[in-house]
Amino acid sequence: MESAPRKIIHIDMDAFYASVEQRDDPALRGKPVVVGSPAARGVIAAASYEARQFGVRSAMPSSTALRKCPQLIFVPHRFEVYRAVSRQIHEIFAAFTDLIEPLSLDEAYLDVTADKAGVGNATQTARQIRARILAETGLTASAGISYNKFLAKMASDQNKPNGQFVVGPGKGQAFVATLPIGRFYGVGEVTEAKMKRLKIETGEDLHRQSLEFLIHHFGRSGPWFYGIARGVDDRPVNPDRERKSSGSETTFETDLLDTARIETEIAALAEKVFAWCQKAQAYGRTATVKIKYADFEQATRRRSLAAPITDEATLRLLAQDLVRSVYPLRAGVRLLGVTVSSFASAPPSVQAALPV
Repeated sequence: MESAPRKIIHIDMDAFYASVEQRDDPALRGKPVVVGSPAARGVIAAASYEARQFGVRSAMPSSTALRKCPQLIFVPHRFEVYRAVSRQIHEIFAAFTDLIEPLSLDEAYLDVTADKAGVGNATQTARQIRARILAETGLTASAGISYNKFLAKMASDQNKPNGQFVVGPGKGQAFVATLPIGRFYGVGEVTEAKMKRLKIETGEDLHRQSLEFLIHHFGRSGPWFYGIARGVDDRPVNPDRERKSSGSETTFETDLLDTARIETEIAALAEKVFAWCQKAQAYGRTATVKIKYADFEQATRRRSLAAPITDEATLRLLAQDLVRSVYPLRAGVRLLGVTVSSFASAPPSVQAALPV
């Protein structure tokens, strides 16, 4: 740990999308609400805390959510409203620090080491931020306060909703030791399963492993896991954090078998993704197509060009060419996605030719 530790706050809005819907429609308050579609192929985008009591979670298929909670209330998403509220929240952050690293519309890291607002300490700063968010948006937020980003993010989950938790200097390793490995930021389902096969169930179990062991089993992630098991994370809050990709995907009501329809859908997704690229003036060199089959098996196809993709036609043709590489189809297609990555600033107007 540094001799002069940073003071980091992780702010996480509580059930953000669903809470906005309950705020704007009093009839939804106190009820199990989800943002999403009840269609057979629908997926939950967000769930209120009342819905979570039934085991409903974001990213869950709507059909599964309805089995868990037949009285579930579905509302369609309103992303333009969520973005507007997110901008309000970020204006509040800016009153307390210039070092803000957004992670999504509903969460961000704040470095308040410099104490821009003259509050006196990070714990009270987090309280004031949460109070202003509630007063100005009618929404609650939770906060984690610590000396690094990893611990702050883990701490923000401790007293949800509408609470905060502090992991002070010197207490990071002890705090991490008590946590189940599945709670760790950066440990997804596949890694969690692998760790459990290796008898790593908690932070304490992870701490017992040598650096060599972790590198052997987890490669480049090994040093990260070794560090966080000891409460160590040297990453600074980065206000200039760049988006690494932009994508769009669609799940279909019925499985697609017609290749012409598949290529039409891919073209529509490419158009949507490129519209974002134009608006953001962010152009990528790499196009990726995702195909999920009826049996949930997934395939991805990716190709990179020598220069960024700066016109919609190139992205559309490239994405269609990628999806053709999976023909003949091994099964019906339930989901398609298109993503652009490897961003660079806009290049000269000459577009790189598609590779042969």
